[in-house]
Amino acid sequence: MILSANAKINLGLHITAKRPDGYHNLETIFYPIPLADDLEILSPSAAKETELHLSGIPIEGATTDNLIIKAYHLVEQRFSLPPVSIYLHKNIPTGAGLGGGSSDATHTIKLLNQLFELKLTTVEQEKMVSQLGADCPFFVENKPVYATGTGNLFTPLDFSLKGYYLLLVKPDVFVSTKAAFSRVRPQQSTQDLPTLLKQSPTTWKESLRNDFETSVFSLYPSLLEIKEQLYKQGAVYASMSGSGSSIYGIFKENCEALTANYAAHFCRSMPL
Repeated sequence: MILSANAKINLGLHITAKRPDGYHNLETIFYPIPLADDLEILSPSAAKETELHLSGIPIEGATTDNLIIKAYHLVEQRFSLPPVSIYLHKNIPTGAGLGGGSSDATHTIKLLNQLFELKLTTVEQEKMVSQLGADCPFFVENKPVYATGTGNLFTPLDFSLKGYYLLLVKPDVFVSTKAAFSRVRPQQSTQDLPTLLKQSPTTWKESLRNDFETSVFSLYPSLLEIKEQLYKQGAVYASMSGSGSSIYGIFKENCEALTANYAAHFCRSMPL
C-alpha cells in the first residue's frame, strides 16, 4: 500500500512569546503543497524486525532514529503489529522548513491504519502523532489551518491558492532551528493572519511576514538574494518557509521556465 506524504509551506509566521518550558508560542498558516515523498508499507515482511528502506534525497542519521520508525512503534505498542517493510523515496528536501519528516511520520500512521484496518479516528491519529512533533497532526487532515500555541493548535480555514503556481528554491544551506529561535525576538503580533489571507496574494508583500527572516537572512544573505530574485521575476509574494532554508514564490502564471535561473540544491515549480 502506497501513500504520497506531501509537504507544507508557512504563510506568515509570528513568534509571539517564549514559554516557561523553553518553547515558543507562534502564529502561522500551514498550507499543503503537492510536493510529496512516496511512502510504501509491505506486510507480511520476511524480516524479523521492521525495516526502513530509503531512496531519493539522502537523509542523515540512523534509520532507527527516523520519525517513520518512531511512528510505527507508537502504533505497534497499541496494536501489536507484525514486522513490516517500509520504503520511502524522498522528494522533499530536508532541513527546508517544509515539514517533510513530520509528514512522513504522520502518513506512516495513516497508512498503518488503512493497511491493518485499525479504525483509528482522526482525533486518535492526531493525538498519537503529536508525540512526534508539534506540526505532525496537521498532516492528518492536510487542509489549510491557522496554527497557534507551539504550532499544535489548529483552526481550519476556508482558503485556497488554486490557480496560482509555486516556485520552491532550496539552496545548499542548512539553518539550525535551534539557532533560528535563539536569534528571534518574540513580540505580540499586531496582524491577524486569517484576515490578511482574505486579501489578494498581490497585497501580501507589504503585510505578510515571517519573523525568522530577519535573523536568518543576516546569517545567510544568499537566502535574501533568492527572495529578491523571485520578486524580480514576477512573484506576487515570496517568503521563507518555517525557519528555512527553502524560499518560495507564488506566481499568477506557470513559472516552470524560471527554474533554470537558480543554481540551487533543489528547485521545483508546481501548481497550487
